[in-house]
Amino acid sequence: RETGPTTLVLTRQGLAPQARDESTLANVERGAYVLLEPSGGLVEAIMIATGSEVALAITAATLMNGRGRKIRVVSMPSTDIFDAQEESYRNQVLPPNVTRRLAIEAGIPDYWHKYVGLKGKVLGMDGYGASAPAAELFAHFGFTEDNVVARMEELFD
Repeated sequence: RETGPTTLVLTRQGLAPQARDESTLANVERGAYVLLEPSGGLVEAIMIATGSEVALAITAATLMNGRGRKIRVVSMPSTDIFDAQEESYRNQVLPPNVTRRLAIEAGIPDYWHKYVGLKGKVLGMDGYGASAPAAELFAHFGFTEDNVVARMEELFD
């Protein structure tokens, strides 16, 4: 890359790799892309995640889709690059008519509200300084499959 900084952000967590095809890999460069599409094409709701939270979103959405919901998962590794894309692409990834949205961010939640809109929710951390094994901290802050499913289901009420 010759037009700006490049960062490799890696995790020490033992996360499962996510399946990506050529089209998905090409769209990584666009800052956000559809990683999981529900069968049947109709999208009822969208989960947006980045980094290690993507695995959690995939797991929760797969469970919900198996129960009859139609949940799309969007991986958004770079909000700045996504925001610079043409409106048609941004609307393809985050269709304006799909207002049930949940962003999952193991950090400060404020920034993600612009992607979920007024009807969406953000699962984030409201505080720092907790010290414990990662699994305990994720449970403490609500980053569990059960909580993500529950927060998503609230959007259907």
